Amino acid sequence: MESLRGGLVVSCQAYPGEPMRTPDTMCRVAQAAARGGAVGIRAQGLDDVAAIRAAVDLPLIGLWKDGDDDVFITPTLEHALAVARAGAHVVALDGTSRPRPDGRTLAETITAVHEQTTALVMADCSTFDEGLAAAAAGADLVGTTLAGYTAYTVKGDGPDIDLVGELARALDVPVVAEGRIHSPAQAAAAITAGAHAVVVGTAITHPTTITGWFADAVNGANSVDKDNA
Repeated sequence: MESLRGGLVVSCQAYPGEPMRTPDTMCRVAQAAARGGAVGIRAQGLDDVAAIRAAVDLPLIGLWKDGDDDVFITPTLEHALAVARAGAHVVALDGTSRPRPDGRTLAETITAVHEQTTALVMADCSTFDEGLAAAAAGADLVGTTLAGYTAYTVKGDGPDIDLVGELARALDVPVVAEGRIHSPAQAAAAITAGAHAVVVGTAITHPTTITGWFADAVNGANSVDKDNA
């Protein structure tokens, strides 16, 4: 936990069907992130977690995205235990107020992970109240990961820095800023707001999206030039 303080955690994930969607590729991305100064890695899928744990000597936040329901980030206790056993130091799971597929409460799930493994638990939340509830349920870390990604929250262009600050002031457990952090300045703003650590994924590890940002900017500039011609 302490080794993450004030640092950058890099989320090494690729979407299904993409060229980079292999454990070996994600492992290499994680190794590159470690060389660049990351203090931790966040990874999705049991094979990815196992591969990265074996190759990268950094704290590893693991998760398992599964299912088509609203709750799909490590949705059940069985998923959480599998992630821990695959090698994750921290199990990230849905920490929202929505019903979990296995019928367990968030507190029941967190307690079972603590009792049956040595892993810590990070609750991915979307609101201030969810963050408070997750900490009360026993979460070791609270993340703003799902802010803007639930039906009852609004998705902004950038990270929800206000939520980071509110949770950091209210909670005794570490708050992790995550979600739509697309620039070094935004990452620094999250730390200034009180985040224990910052997770950045897309802006570092998703070439398809990054290429799209540049392509859109170039195409936009071309359109302006043509209009002025």
